[in-house]
Amino acid sequence: MPTHSSMESRLLAFIKSRGVIRPRELDAIGAPREYLRRLCARGVLERPGRGLYRLASEPPGENAALAEACRRAPGGVVCLLSALRFHDLTSESPFEVWLAIDRKAWRPRADYPPLRVVRFSGKSFSHGVEEHPVEKGLCRVYSPAKTVADCFKYRNKIGLDVALEALRDCRRQERATMDELWEAAKACRMSNVMRPYLEALA
Repeated sequence: MPTHSSMESRLLAFIKSRGVIRPRELDAIGAPREYLRRLCARGVLERPGRGLYRLASEPPGENAALAEACRRAPGGVVCLLSALRFHDLTSESPFEVWLAIDRKAWRPRADYPPLRVVRFSGKSFSHGVEEHPVEKGLCRVYSPAKTVADCFKYRNKIGLDVALEALRDCRRQERATMDELWEAAKACRMSNVMRPYLEALA
């Protein structure tokens, strides 16, 4: 049987490797959940949200909210304003994580991070999905080209000016080719809307 101190050390190493954990994840290392309460009381751990724990000595990185959103909804994809920020195509930092889920998928509920959920279907959901290492895990994020096309599709919600700025920055930073932008426009059924803007940049 592991001693109290060795179990605590194993638990802290486990949390350090994962970034943020839920109590049920302790089953993987055979650690009693009571340790979480004790370590919180001592200030070693903190709770960023209900049922979530992380090391108090390791402040969350810039993309911690994205990482947790992806863990809350493994089938979801970071999109729109959050994807723009991830790809450095905007200077704005949305206070919510924008997450796309399939039209028929279960809607995730969380007090942390705050989520702005949108439903996509067909190619609009599956096109342009990339996986990126984020905060000791993997996040599914739409590509720059797909993100730009989504911004045009949701221009009534986020503003046409945001979509146009994203398109200009995407081309100026060479984050997507014209072919990639056209393909993303077709996947989102935005070809006619985006055509004049794409032709102006060609």
